[in-house]
Amino acid sequence: MKTVSIVTPCYNGEHYLDRYFQSILRQTYPKLELIFINDGSTDCTEEIALSYQKKLEAKGIRFVYEYQKNAGQAAALNYGLKLFKGEYLTWPDADDGMTPDCIEKKVQYLNQHPDKEICVCQGVAVLDNHEHTFVENMRRVPPQQEETLFEDMIYIRNVFFTPGGYMVRTSALDEAIPNRDIYSGRGGQNAQVILPIAYRGHVGYLDDVLFTYYVRENSHSHQINDAKKTIEQIERYERIVLETLKRMPPEVMERYQSSVQEHYARWAFGNTIETQDPKTIKLYFGKLCKVGRPTIKERLIYIKHTHRLF
Repeated sequence: MKTVSIVTPCYNGEHYLDRYFQSILRQTYPKLELIFINDGSTDCTEEIALSYQKKLEAKGIRFVYEYQKNAGQAAALNYGLKLFKGEYLTWPDADDGMTPDCIEKKVQYLNQHPDKEICVCQGVAVLDNHEHTFVENMRRVPPQQEETLFEDMIYIRNVFFTPGGYMVRTSALDEAIPNRDIYSGRGGQNAQVILPIAYRGHVGYLDDVLFTYYVRENSHSHQINDAKKTIEQIERYERIVLETLKRMPPEVMERYQSSVQEHYARWAFGNTIETQDPKTIKLYFGKLCKVGRPTIKERLIYIKHTHRLF
């Protein structure tokens, strides 16, 4: 029986760690190891995590707890990737949940489909503390013909980023990322693992809802702040994509760099209108001009909101 490694980074998770560890303990698949990386938490994360050690070990789960100074989720996952030993890997967030058969069904699929290197399931998003309040389904529609997960994750089409929905073969990970070293900048940690393996094209799908994404209810900020935050998120993800492509064979970066830069420059510029700030609009229009060719519509939007010709 193959071992499944669960690598989870966590920062200040005291409010949801009991739910997370109970989710691990309820798994029906018996051969697990859990690598838990505390990313410099300042709350009771360490105490809660270590309180589950005996329960996990009593169920036969190898438990590894590590602490690092706060460096972000990707850096914590990067640390954990060096430590796990299983034949399969999944890396759920500490604030998400898995159905009891989540791991078992993915293992069964990969065992039955030795040509597949990534298994993708479906999930559901609900409000945190209101589990019966449905938000949305989280699923990827399987391609009808050629597998497109690699490009879809680059350009954010028909994908979800909740890591609990994925499981990969360790052999594929080690071939695609030989040193198990991923880009560790802030802004997410899923694409860094998925992209190099998805480029190989061996992806399989389960038509089962096996994870829960808990949406936290945050206070609504001002529209201008929302737009600026969106632009920051766009730029962070572009950086993740480009840094990940750099770590792949040179021809991959050569093929995709220009289109990635233009795609995200166009997307960021499109979000500047909501800032209602001519300086921001001008700045991002300039960035778009450097990497791509603005459409007539984009040029007219720029003129309208800045009262300037080029």
